[in-house]
Amino acid sequence: MLPRSFSHPLFTQHCLDAYVVVEPVWGDQRERTDFFGNRVLFYAIRQPHEAMTITVNSQVRLDPAPGVQDQLQRDALLATAAQSSWEAVCDQIRHDHTLATLDARQYVMPSPHVPLLPELAAYADPSFSANRHVIDAVYALMVRIYREFAFVPGATTVATPINEVLAERRGVCQDFAHLMIGCLRAKGLAARYVSGYIETLPPPGQEKLQGSDASHAWCSLYIPDFGWLDFDPTNHLIPLDQHITLAWGRDFADVTPLKGVFFGDGRHELKVSVDMTRLD
Repeated sequence: MLPRSFSHPLFTQHCLDAYVVVEPVWGDQRERTDFFGNRVLFYAIRQPHEAMTITVNSQVRLDPAPGVQDQLQRDALLATAAQSSWEAVCDQIRHDHTLATLDARQYVMPSPHVPLLPELAAYADPSFSANRHVIDAVYALMVRIYREFAFVPGATTVATPINEVLAERRGVCQDFAHLMIGCLRAKGLAARYVSGYIETLPPPGQEKLQGSDASHAWCSLYIPDFGWLDFDPTNHLIPLDQHITLAWGRDFADVTPLKGVFFGDGRHELKVSVDMTRLD
């Protein structure tokens, strides 16, 4: 998948350039746009090989949305969006017939990695008191996930059920995104999975290591008459200029950064590194 271009209530992202280099050289390729509007590149390697290297180079521009140039303007915009209660937002999603809201309804329903479970609704309940402003409620849920779940690489896999993550209280960004999405959907809100990259900052006085940035996942909430607002439960923040969006969908299965099929015997191992560099 290649980075997409889009407008967001707080910022705009435009993919200026993106190209892929594969070794061994691929035999054929084509690019398409999937159901969710994501850019997908397909290729095939037909000769035998023991290793495959895929290098993706992208140049992406992030700009503040018009009229949202600083923190005060962002806070004012969010305050306007937060005036509706979460119950009112759920009601509007059910009854509004605008194209944007009709499209958002698919993100209220369960998906392969995010079933609708009563235990998810129960976990969300303390954050969703009656008539609480929607952004306040969702932000409180994000804070609880950040504080109550441990980030433990290798503790889970793609196949780990969301109820197991909830019970064990540990996982990685993908798990926390699925967990938060499941909680929001269980309350009747529309939430989608966002796949991308995050820029990591080294400790003061230390140089940044190559490959230290990471592929990442977070979630996005739909608010009628406002749009989609991102939340990163792994890092307890609303994404701005440190996050690069690759794609979005119902859950991880829709937006796997790389997937495919190989024919042959033996085992395979995947190694990934990410570098993000700010350009003048």
